[in-house]
Amino acid sequence: MLIAGSVSLSALLTSPPTHGDDHSAPEAVAASTAPTTNAHETGASVTPLDALKFLQEGNSRFAKGESARPHQSVARREAVAKKQTPFAVIVTCSDSRLTPEFIFDQGIGDLFVVRVAGNTIDKVAMGSIQYAIQHLGSRLIVVMGHERCGAVDAALAGGKLPGDLPSVVAPIKPACDHAHQAGKEGLEFAIRQNVRNMVRKLSHQDPIIKKLVTKEEVQVIGMRYDLESGVASMVIFQ
Repeated sequence: MLIAGSVSLSALLTSPPTHGDDHSAPEAVAASTAPTTNAHETGASVTPLDALKFLQEGNSRFAKGESARPHQSVARREAVAKKQTPFAVIVTCSDSRLTPEFIFDQGIGDLFVVRVAGNTIDKVAMGSIQYAIQHLGSRLIVVMGHERCGAVDAALAGGKLPGDLPSVVAPIKPACDHAHQAGKEGLEFAIRQNVRNMVRKLSHQDPIIKKLVTKEEVQVIGMRYDLESGVASMVIFQ
């Protein structure tokens, strides 16, 4: 199911993972007319819910064509040159149409971004995420897939691929296999299932992240980005 707007983050993340699907259209996230002052700017501790709010508000502005483009000044650049404290980690696809700082209307030093075709997570990506939450203070991890993902489409199609492309589609195959077993042959189901698989890998299989999730210091969520509307909607398990 896709959920947007005012939600309980703790409820989303404490629900046991299942293999549910969603056929509803993406909805816009919570509306906002101006960027909220990020808690880490005032020295306050950013919570996972704070981080989600920043992303929701920013995406609402972006989708409406009202981006504020915060934290892009010379002063901001110089300030974060000394120390970075990104409030969220965004794991997403290398697709040229997915730029997290634009999609969530954030600026320099706000997001720690890990990008690879198909938004999958190998050891290098996992280490990068661990670094962000252990040493930089990031409190929310977002795995974001997107509609019409070429990597997922290639994994679904199967067949022989040239060069190192098999390494790209291999970690996506489990999502495609589940789609076939569930009788869901569409690309959209596999895209969402791939997001769910990566969220599960982070929150349940990695001991470092799992420990922080259990202590409610860090949370992991999935999102699906709509290329045409610009909306990033949350993908949850049901």
